[in-house]
Amino acid sequence: MDEATPNTPSLPVEWPPTAIPGQPTAPPPAADPEGVEVLDLLRDAIRRYVVMPSDEALTATTLWAAATHLQTVWQHAPRLAVVGPAKRCGKSRLLEVLIEAVHEPLITVNASAAAIFRSIGEGNPPTLLVDEVDTIFGSAKVAEKNEEMRGLLNAGHQRNRPTLRVTGPNHEVVKFDTFAMAALAGIGDLPDTIMDRSVVIRMRRRAETEKVSAWRYGRDGLTVRELRTGLAAWLASVREKALALEPKMPVEDRAADTWAPLISVADLAGGHWPVLARTACTAMTDYEAGRDEDGGLKIRILADIRRAFASKGDQPAIRTSRLLEILNADPEAPWAEHSPNGLTPRGLQILLQDYGIKSANRRFPGGHQAKGFTRAQFTDAWTRYCPPEATATLPVEPGA
Repeated sequence: MDEATPNTPSLPVEWPPTAIPGQPTAPPPAADPEGVEVLDLLRDAIRRYVVMPSDEALTATTLWAAATHLQTVWQHAPRLAVVGPAKRCGKSRLLEVLIEAVHEPLITVNASAAAIFRSIGEGNPPTLLVDEVDTIFGSAKVAEKNEEMRGLLNAGHQRNRPTLRVTGPNHEVVKFDTFAMAALAGIGDLPDTIMDRSVVIRMRRRAETEKVSAWRYGRDGLTVRELRTGLAAWLASVREKALALEPKMPVEDRAADTWAPLISVADLAGGHWPVLARTACTAMTDYEAGRDEDGGLKIRILADIRRAFASKGDQPAIRTSRLLEILNADPEAPWAEHSPNGLTPRGLQILLQDYGIKSANRRFPGGHQAKGFTRAQFTDAWTRYCPPEATATLPVEPGA
């Protein structure tokens, strides 16, 4: 059976994820064999039918689907924003698989806000899956007509944010719950307030070399539904443990609220999942921050330069020309589209000027002299602005 080939390397974080100098190091969570197995199987199933944009996105989607089975535990209900630049990027196929994996799926296309909050109900809400969400938010004019939907999706990210409606013959004020996890698939980004509350999966069109298995509802849906049964049973058995869990988060503020259920599920499973989850969290939130033109790119460039040095074996210096080649060659990074010629020496200088980092003439092996940077120039900025440094598993390239 053909499977999708992961198209980005993983950069696993070190354990513990938030080590404090001078404090004893906590051991990684012990593995729960049942949890590790069912998460592994679900991850493999998603990869079998969908070409995901990265291993990190695959990990995040797996954990998000698992987290829907413990919605009654979480303080926040993260959205899964499945977006792509065009048709045929696998968005709907991913929703098809998730329908069979999540808790009580409620699938809809272009539903009204009133219909959705009346469907949520009380207690253990369904999992909302909205396809073709671009028909709701695809343009400013259309989005303006759907402000109620946007408000519902924003409010439902957190507990105890009901919507009030006057209903019935006596015109009584009734509270309707809004809290529910939701997957939203469409072309183009969703409104900023929703993206800020989402785990963002940026799909892309499958290349000819990327193979997946055909999806057949009656056959393959049954296989994933069997995984859902095992997933729900395992998570029900660890519910009390989940209630008491306070996971160490590699991010802060709203990103921490959004990712906490996913990190918690990973910690409940233990084994390799806590590291996979935190790697995904760090990489994906860094990427989304890098898309923010109001300073986000300046954070993203530091992290990507650190990865570039790691790919060169953490040599003490790197040529500016080679650094730009590495940055512009990354298909998941924004640098190739930074200008018509990609990221240029001038563009790099502008991004780094606030950190006081400049290129200078350096002497490299073989006696060659060229403009370049030293690793030491970045260590202070990496410490101040980037997450804990990753242990790179990229192949080390020869030369500078």
